[in-house]
Formats: sequence, C-alpha cells, structure tokens
Amino acid sequence: MVTVPDSPSSSSSTVVPVPSGAAGAAPPGLTAAPALAPAPEGLVEMAAALAEGGVSARWLTERALRRIAAAQPRLNAFRTVRAEAALAEADAADRRLAAGERLPLLGVPVAVKDDMDLSGEPTAFGCAGAFAAKTADSEAVRRLRAAGAVIVGKTQTPELGQWPFTEGAAFGQTRNPWNPDYTPGGSSGGSAAAVAAGLVPAALGSDGAGSVRIPAAWTHLIGVKPQRGRISTWPEPESFNGLTVNGVLARTVADAALLLDAAAGQHAEDLHRPARIPAAEAARRAPRRLRIALSFGMPFTATPKSLDPEVRSAVERLAGRLESLGHEVVPEDPRYGPIGLTFVPRATAGVRDWAARVPDRALLDRRTHEAVRTGRILGGLPLRVSRRSEAGLRWRVGEIFGRYDVVLTPTTATPPLRIGALAGLGAMATDRAMIAACPYAWTWNVLGWPGVNVPAGFTTTGLPLGAQLLGPAHSEPLLLALAAQAEAAGAWLPALPS
Repeated sequence: MVTVPDSPSSSSSTVVPVPSGAAGAAPPGLTAAPALAPAPEGLVEMAAALAEGGVSARWLTERALRRIAAAQPRLNAFRTVRAEAALAEADAADRRLAAGERLPLLGVPVAVKDDMDLSGEPTAFGCAGAFAAKTADSEAVRRLRAAGAVIVGKTQTPELGQWPFTEGAAFGQTRNPWNPDYTPGGSSGGSAAAVAAGLVPAALGSDGAGSVRIPAAWTHLIGVKPQRGRISTWPEPESFNGLTVNGVLARTVADAALLLDAAAGQHAEDLHRPARIPAAEAARRAPRRLRIALSFGMPFTATPKSLDPEVRSAVERLAGRLESLGHEVVPEDPRYGPIGLTFVPRATAGVRDWAARVPDRALLDRRTHEAVRTGRILGGLPLRVSRRSEAGLRWRVGEIFGRYDVVLTPTTATPPLRIGALAGLGAMATDRAMIAACPYAWTWNVLGWPGVNVPAGFTTTGLPLGAQLLGPAHSEPLLLALAAQAEAAGAWLPALPS
C-alpha cells in the first residue's frame, strides 16, 4: 500500500488546496481520526462502520483524497479527482446517516473508470483534447449515487480502452502498485491501481476483452465481468457492439459482490436486460460440489502465443486447492471454433464509432487511426454476420457446461508487462503482442457471459498472477460462491503491495 498517514492532522495549514478537477487534489480541510476501532479498509467494513457510527463519511473521504494525492505522482491512477465535490457529498452523507437513513454504500468513497459519464466532469476515455463536461450521470454512476456512494474521481484508461496496458500521450503512464516498473494492465488499469494501492476500497471498470479481469490478475484483485447488461452501459444501449460490459474491482469477493449489487440494473432503453441477481448473498453461500474444467487451451487467432510456466503452475496450484475443497477438477478445453473471426469487426467498429466523438481526432494514437480504418471496412456486412453468429458460438462453446459447472483458465498467458513494452509499436505488432499476453479473456466478451478473476499467486519476483472462473449465462452467483469459498479457505493470501 502507498504509505501515507492515516490520522488526519487537526490543522489545515499543511494541506494545499488545488482545483477539484486536478488529479492529485487534496482536501481543503481535515477532521479528527476515529479514536477507537482500527479504521476500516474494505467496502463492506466501511459501509458497516458508517452505519454503526464508528467513522464518518467525511473522514473516510478525506483519507481517500490524501492517499490519492500522495500516490498520484508514483502511480498516476486518476484522470480526475473531484475533491471539493466529494467532500460535499460526504458531508451530505453524514447528515443522512445522522438522521437515521441507511443505504448499502451511504458515505463510502469509490471511483469509476473514465469511460463512464459523471455529471460535471468530462469523459475523455483515455484521449487527449478538450472534452466538454457531462451534464448527467451514466446509469451505472447514477445507481452508485442512489446507493449512497461518494464518487472521489475517475480513473485512467488507455485510449478508447483498446489495450491491456494503461499508458498514453494524454496522461502518461499508470503504474502497478506491486512494482512501478510494470503495468497494472488495462484497460481498467487506473481502477485496478487505485484499489490495489488502497486509495479506494473498490471501483467500477469496464471489460471489452478482459479489461476488468486482466488488471485484476496483474494487481492481485477480484475482478468481476458480469453478464452482458447486468450493469447498464447507458447512455450506450450497448457498448462496442455488445463486447464491453461494466464490471467491478475489489480486494475481496464480498466487497466485489456488494459493489456489483449496488451498480447492477438497467436503463429503460438498454438493449440487454437480465434479471437481478443476489450477488452479496451468493458470496455468503457455499457452493455444492462442482465439476470444474481446467483449461489451458487458447482459441485460434493465427498469431503466436504460449503460456508462461509460472502462470501455468499458479493456476494448477489453485486447481489443487479447489480439489481440496471437494470439487472435481478435470482437464478439458471449451470448443472455441472460429470465435476469433467474430471479435475484430465488433471491436473495431466500436472504436470507429467512439473516435467520431473525440473533439480533435488528430490527437489520437496512430494505432487508433488504424483501428478506425479497419472498423470502416468491417462495420457493414462483416459486423452483421459477427452478431448473427453469436448464438451458434454460444451453443458450441456452451456445450462444455452440459458436463461441467465452471471452467478454470489462466486470466493471462504472461505475468504483467513492463511499462512501455508496447510503446512505439505499430497496430499489427501491438495486436500480436497483446494477444500473446492476453489470449484467454476476450472469448467471454463475444459470448456475453460472466467471468471472475481471482488471485492465483505471484511470480518468483513478486508480480501478481490471476485465474478466471468462467460460467455460462447468468452464472455470477455460482462463480462468486466458488470464489468466496476459495478465498475463505486461503487459496490466496490477502496481500497488499508494500
């Protein structure tokens, strides 16, 4: 964890007020720390402490803002920090708590990724340029506010969420709290860095090809990619032609489930409207004995890729822990077939559509321009064919769930990449490099089904690794129950970066 004092000073003379929109903003005033119990760190702990009166929303928010300000020069996790607005929201939450009101996240500070609209702030989505401030919250943010959360800021993402690293000319490099020479992954790298470093207890991200699960794997977090539509993408009826969903990052399964419950739900004009699920309840319930398919097979992409031995060993150790809990684990691969042919038209057409909104397209990365050109070519008939093929692919891949309950795979094929490892590459070289590092996650985006990253251990040099628990449609309760069981049994250590 980034080391900053947890006890706020009673004097404000050492705090330098900065504009509320600046990443690294510090609160203009400080209040006294709670005198009794240790200050809560997790989302569930914070919500309980607030409801019981053991801590104030103002103090928790000040602490988050201090930590963000201290960590920003090193980690660069935030694009925008809204210190004044967050403190005002915290004060309002304290008044509501004092009046006896109780909501799931009332007064808890959290963050959201900078592809989600937050009223009064721009949504730059990793791009350079002068973006206008939004006048309304996205549906996911609205639901967090309705649950009482205090939104402290918006986290970094690479340009239009395209890559498994969080770097760009618009904002620099977001670094991994476990080792700042390495990326936290992407595209929800800012959210992952913020949660892993203890700046906030949990955050929203989005996942179009593993963009929640990959950074969760590389920062030792729980990362939930829910069923398509579980968390609204409104004002987009669907995002990136159905590939991208909003998801959650947290340090524990219970925290991830609580945030998922708070953010879940649809806008009236969403294209995908799954029924609500009891995520937090599921995380408290032990699963029945399960049949788990252990899969190291990679879908065909016509590009070179291989599994790092340390990653394989970590996932095999996790499989052994699941067996020790009474589950049956059997080597078996899903039948992915031609699924790779359907991904590129949907992804590049989505980049094309989003790039059209950028105020100065001349500032976009040259790789983005190449993706836009590809999206123009593939955005007609190939895109329509890709969408129509989804039902057949679900049947083909889903055949495995007639024999198994869950599929266990690596989340990535390699440990975290070094900062700058993909900088300066052309579009094709970047695509080949990121497929080689991350060949396991994107298939579930094509299918729209849920997946949960869980920590799988560390490399010999101390870098985090992750594994995916994958299920069929609407299987989040089962995946969360299994993840919580493994967590409680010590399948991974509740470690924090030093």
